[in-house]
Amino acid sequence: MHVLRPQFRIEEQRALAFAAQRGFGMIVAADERGPRGSHVPFVLDQRDGRAIVQIHLTAKNPLVPLADGNRRFLLIVSGDDAYISNDWYASRDNVSTWLYEAVHLTGAAHLRGLDENRVHGDALLAAAEARLQKQPWDLAQMEPGKRESMLAAIRVIDLVVDEVEGQAKLNQHKSDADHVAIADRLARSEETGHRRLARNMRALRPGLGYDETP
Repeated sequence: MHVLRPQFRIEEQRALAFAAQRGFGMIVAADERGPRGSHVPFVLDQRDGRAIVQIHLTAKNPLVPLADGNRRFLLIVSGDDAYISNDWYASRDNVSTWLYEAVHLTGAAHLRGLDENRVHGDALLAAAEARLQKQPWDLAQMEPGKRESMLAAIRVIDLVVDEVEGQAKLNQHKSDADHVAIADRLARSEETGHRRLARNMRALRPGLGYDETP
């Protein structure tokens, strides 16, 4: 990840928390034909002081044989983003840009045994269901034959993270007036992601004269 300015950097523990909260990203690795990628849900855990990202892929996914314990995988976790027009700023002579939040996690990928598929499935479902306002659903409620057939069709991979890169480009380098102008504009957007970015921008500089009109 190319960090444009130091003030955009997300500190490592916050970056890991961001990734864990999102729980979905793109896994990328390269073979002799070039890059390959898959969009995956994941769970992030700490084991022996190391961050471990655990994903699963279908058995026929070309990324599976690449998880040999040596090859490095990259997990890209994207947050919200928004295009910012140059005439939204309070001051003149700005340029259009894109605000966003993203984290990259990199490390060696290890293929796990089939006997770990159920544990992975339970952990992944528990993390995903906890985000919902309802009684959690779990694999125990599934018809046993169907459950075992589906679990047998996946391969579980551990990504042992040794590099964490995070970036939140939220106009930290702009004046208070420009910061307020963009945060207010995004807060009025019909897009939920834009409004989340506005809340994050306001949290960076609380106490400014933001427009609180609903």
